[in-house]
Amino acid sequence: MMKKKSLSLLLSFTLVASLLAACGAKPETSPTPAAGGEKPKEIQKVTVQMDGAAVPYYAPMYVAKEQGFFKEQGLDVDFVYADAASIVKNVAADNVQFGFPNADAVITAKSQGIPVKVVHTTYQRGLGATIFKKGKGITSPKDLKGKTVAVTSFGSPNYIQLQVLLEKNGMNIKDVNAKIVGTGAIVNALVSDEVDAITFSMLRTVELKNSGVDVDEIRSDDFLPSFGNVVVTSDKYLSTNKNTVIAFNKALNQSLDYIIKGNVKAAVDMSIKKYATSSEGKQEITEKIFNDVFIPYLWQSDLTKKDGYGAADMARWQTSIDTQKTFDIIKTTVKAEDLVVPNLK
Repeated sequence: MMKKKSLSLLLSFTLVASLLAACGAKPETSPTPAAGGEKPKEIQKVTVQMDGAAVPYYAPMYVAKEQGFFKEQGLDVDFVYADAASIVKNVAADNVQFGFPNADAVITAKSQGIPVKVVHTTYQRGLGATIFKKGKGITSPKDLKGKTVAVTSFGSPNYIQLQVLLEKNGMNIKDVNAKIVGTGAIVNALVSDEVDAITFSMLRTVELKNSGVDVDEIRSDDFLPSFGNVVVTSDKYLSTNKNTVIAFNKALNQSLDYIIKGNVKAAVDMSIKKYATSSEGKQEITEKIFNDVFIPYLWQSDLTKKDGYGAADMARWQTSIDTQKTFDIIKTTVKAEDLVVPNLK
């Protein structure tokens, strides 16, 4: 009786396999050698930890995954999130292979001996700007004298940017009324005329203009070279997995190129739908921010047009580092070449 059941089961499996073959379906198997006897490309799983939370501005990462650019480079990439200070520590400890924090946090970490390397200067400039209503009588930095200017804290990068802006124009922080206003309230403080100006993110300039508030800005990067989000890895990971780092950069560059060359809407829609759902309903303004700020100002520069996306201007990096030392944000100076790989190939 058992022999008959075994024979019946064998015939059933044979029949199912035949039907699958006839329909063009294939049961799951191990990867087979590619044409010419080559082995299939092995997929390596890596994790990138990004600054803050999922937002549509991380579209280059999301697009690289969803369009298959990472996979083409042999990578399966997961996304996780944390604050910038935690990211650099996790990268250095090899808890994650890549990080995407703000550059200021990376400089601070390096000055503390944390072994991290910038391998892709994704944002060629910083996001800082001093924003003000046009009716406040501010048309140049010198007009800030005597005005109330809000920053989120006296230790923030924006506070340093404000100080440099003033000093480059013959003033100092005592020439303005610097006021602390929390991140969640600082934009409203400007709109409600609680303050005359805020030193914050230039993305808010676009949003305010779009909502009908007549504002203008002085970009901090015009006075203090800085950078926004950059790709980092550990010294150890770079030395032992250089080809993986190069592959990651290639996929990211391909994604940037895809977005810049006519696919902003598709990138924004996908990013909000699949990753940054809290931004639902903000597709239109996000597209405008991409077209007005990210594409012409943050992702591209004269240097990237010559050396490719993610290239590093070492002199600008050194100036940014030295300014942090001048204003006592970091205690130990850092050489840019010890922190940044200018154009990894």
